[in-house]
Amino acid sequence: MFLNRKSILLSLVGLATLALFAGCSSPAASTTPPKPTNPDMILASTTSVRDTGLMDVLIPMFEQQTGYKVKPVYVGSGAALKMGQDGNADVLVVHSPAAEVTFMNNGYGVNRKLIMGGNDFIIVGKPADPAGIKGMTSGTDAFQKIADAKATFYSRGDASGTDALEKSLWKKIGINVADNSTTNPSWYIQGGAGTGMLDLLKVVSEKGGYAVTDAATYLTNQKQLDLVIMVQGDKAMLNFYHVIEVNPEKHPTVNTAGAKAFSDFLLSSQGQKAIGDYGKDKFGKSLFVPYAGKSEAELGTQ
Repeated sequence: MFLNRKSILLSLVGLATLALFAGCSSPAASTTPPKPTNPDMILASTTSVRDTGLMDVLIPMFEQQTGYKVKPVYVGSGAALKMGQDGNADVLVVHSPAAEVTFMNNGYGVNRKLIMGGNDFIIVGKPADPAGIKGMTSGTDAFQKIADAKATFYSRGDASGTDALEKSLWKKIGINVADNSTTNPSWYIQGGAGTGMLDLLKVVSEKGGYAVTDAATYLTNQKQLDLVIMVQGDKAMLNFYHVIEVNPEKHPTVNTAGAKAFSDFLLSSQGQKAIGDYGKDKFGKSLFVPYAGKSEAELGTQ
């Protein structure tokens, strides 16, 4: 069940009021931006940018520069696109390219732009590795070995970008799986619908099995997980993130100016630098690669 625009904005107003009272005894910021006419903005976003902590860096920067107040709603990309379709979000950050193209073709979004990548999909599992896939570089070959061994596999099952990628790999080897289907193999478990990537990884870590995840969510949280990387480096598992503004012609109540401002910020030199720098202090490398101005075609697509 998804929050509608009214309930999301009411919660944002409540938070803003608390912040106002909390700030009454503090000196005012020296560079307060002019307040936008409509400062409240709803962002519907994939969970990976929350679970990695990236949005904890980007949103405060954006708010400080522009005066907008962002209410983020973190769900799978499929659910984020549905929020946009229903007019319950102003701007989207998603990573499910095929579903995004459908969304755009149906007229629900405008100005779909590539923000970043680098946080590619990987397969993780318990160190015991019953299917013997550790070190492989082909997702489909690894999936075939998992199927042959009837090793437990956990799916997001939530139409997220990760879920869509995973199901496309099964399809390539002739195994058709679907959410809530009674014909799924017994070893294929739908374990993460509506919870996000990190929550599913915790389940896999506790119960044992394999799962597809974005690399950054795993790396950021690996200390609390008894999981290791099994498969990585497959070009079929590249991961691209786009920002999409919700089409005001479909939903006149959307905060068009706020959506454009957020998109512009993500694509700006400062936003792209913040994305490129994120993770270097902890991991010695970027967790995301800034891709503004580039296309999937030149970067290598699925």
